[in-house]
Amino acid sequence: MLFKLSLNNIRKSLRDYAIYFFTLVIGVSVFYVFNAIGGQAAMMRVNDSQYNIVYLLKVAISGTSVFVAGVLGLLIVYASRFLMKRRNKEFALYMTLGMSKGKISAILLIETLIIGIGSLFIGLLAGIGLSQLMSALVANLFEADMTAYKFTVSGEAIIKTIIYFAVMYLVVMIFNSFVVTKMKLIDLMQSGKRSEQIKLKNPWFCVIVFLLAAAALGYAYYQVGWNSKMIERNQMILYVALGCISTVLIFWSVSGMLLRVLMSMKRSYYRGLNAFTFRQISSTVNTMVLSMSVICLMLFLTICALTSAFTVRNAMNSNIKNLCPADFEYYTSLVPDEPTEYNSFTEMCEKNGYDLSEDFDKCVDVMVYTDNDLTFEKFFGDTLKKVQADFPFMQSDITETIMTVSDYNAVMDLYGKDKLTLGENEFIMLCNYKPMVNFRNEVLGTNNEITVFGRTLKSKYDECTDGAVDLSADRTNMGIIIVPDDVKDDSSIGAEYFIGNYRSDDKEAAEKIVLEKIDQVDRDTAGMRNADFFVKTSKIEICTAMIGLGAILTFLGLYIGLVFLIASGVILALKVLSESTDSIGRYEMLRKIGAEENEISRSLFRQTGIFFILPLLLGILHSVFGIKFAVYFMESFGIEKIFESTVITSAILLFIYGGYFLVTYFSSRSIIRDKR
Repeated sequence: MLFKLSLNNIRKSLRDYAIYFFTLVIGVSVFYVFNAIGGQAAMMRVNDSQYNIVYLLKVAISGTSVFVAGVLGLLIVYASRFLMKRRNKEFALYMTLGMSKGKISAILLIETLIIGIGSLFIGLLAGIGLSQLMSALVANLFEADMTAYKFTVSGEAIIKTIIYFAVMYLVVMIFNSFVVTKMKLIDLMQSGKRSEQIKLKNPWFCVIVFLLAAAALGYAYYQVGWNSKMIERNQMILYVALGCISTVLIFWSVSGMLLRVLMSMKRSYYRGLNAFTFRQISSTVNTMVLSMSVICLMLFLTICALTSAFTVRNAMNSNIKNLCPADFEYYTSLVPDEPTEYNSFTEMCEKNGYDLSEDFDKCVDVMVYTDNDLTFEKFFGDTLKKVQADFPFMQSDITETIMTVSDYNAVMDLYGKDKLTLGENEFIMLCNYKPMVNFRNEVLGTNNEITVFGRTLKSKYDECTDGAVDLSADRTNMGIIIVPDDVKDDSSIGAEYFIGNYRSDDKEAAEKIVLEKIDQVDRDTAGMRNADFFVKTSKIEICTAMIGLGAILTFLGLYIGLVFLIASGVILALKVLSESTDSIGRYEMLRKIGAEENEISRSLFRQTGIFFILPLLLGILHSVFGIKFAVYFMESFGIEKIFESTVITSAILLFIYGGYFLVTYFSSRSIIRDKR
């Protein structure tokens, strides 16, 4: 009998369960999709290094899933609390008819099991379907071969999802049983009859608090947006705390001023149902100060996490194409200020019987030079203090890197990029690290003459030329001075670059052979004893590292961002639905005095829209400066396509947050039309 009653209750209260069920299904599907990523990659052809990255990604997601499960668990308990409140009169009827609290708990237990099993089943089906789409993203991130891919279901992810959500449902059952034991019949029967009075705060005090909070928030914005280079860890914590406190105070002060401001707009206030609508908004905002503040901050984290993840991923994709145009690089740094006893990398290999042409289709071997009289201090002059303020660990006596135009053009010919031309007494500053580009441009725009190996040269341009010589994943070239061929000193070689493209189409096999042969070369007998250190770099190595970092950032950003977005929607939706439940009598009164149903629906739509928009607006404002702060630290990635990332984030936000808005509105409308 209890099972049949529970089933009828669910069928009868299906619209009340909409938000609850919607949240459970999304939570289950998101949880499954991200925990199934390892299984998706297993069905693709990826190399050994990428398998290691997939394992690292699985570990990172597994750790994050514990946090996610905690957040979703709290949301489910929060949603269950709303449903319990919604059914107070039903429970009062059961108790009046003599049903024991134990049987009421049993009914709730059966209902939770039915809803839980149903949401798990539908959520897993949705998750399995979405995970096939996620496989395309995984393949794109790891540049994997999809020819061997087929439809997959991750048993490990299913088991993990069932276990985590079973624990969550168990907590909900315990919570419901605890609430039932505390029920009193008198309280249940009087629920909905207690009207909450609007406590008008002192408007002038609210104005003062608002101005102070806005000023504090503006100060925090300035520090993280325009003074981020100087921020230390403790200061950062202070600004974050200041932002959080200011957010709460802004919503608190707005809740006190809102009704006064709206009442002062008499023509608008007394039009239609606006007086009722405005008072409802003011009343609800007064009771949702903390909730709106938390939602605002979660939306801020969501927008920043998603936008930053997509931006870094796009920048890495672009960097791999633009900054890794060759297969292999062997960099040799020489010991400074010592007599040169050095043969080039090519000569070293020849002396050891290794013919590089066997494995390299095309290659170049070039030198860069250093002039002890041309240091950072000499180049920057009076600008040095500004540079050191941004780069406090940079030593002023570091020598600039010098390269001849012919060597540079040889590298560009290999890369398939544009070459440079120089006049007899000209130089070009090559730099692509944005913070350093700005300082160098400042110098080139005012004093564009330097002395290189005793010869005075004038800059061909009044700004840096974008570019680099070495293979890299990031835009980290701090500066290379390109000079005419006759402006060099062979006794002042600072480093050597050997760069080449493999002859074989099988890059991984070719790289393995090349590395084995190079490791067998005896540097000492080849005349390279003066070399300080050697660095072997390859496009495969860089791509693998960047793909791993990009994948982890992208998936964790998506995972955390989506969970916070769901949490924001759920908290706000349940708050609004709870207020709608408490306001049923007010809407009945409107009908009795002749208000049309479409006017009531329009009033409800405006209320719901404002409740959803208020935290979103401040969250977006926070995000503008949060992303600006993040961009400073991501500049070395060569930030590109931030607009594209913003559009993708906006689409995700619109779909999920907007979906919660629509479900909330229609559920609220259903509640206020309820004649039970």
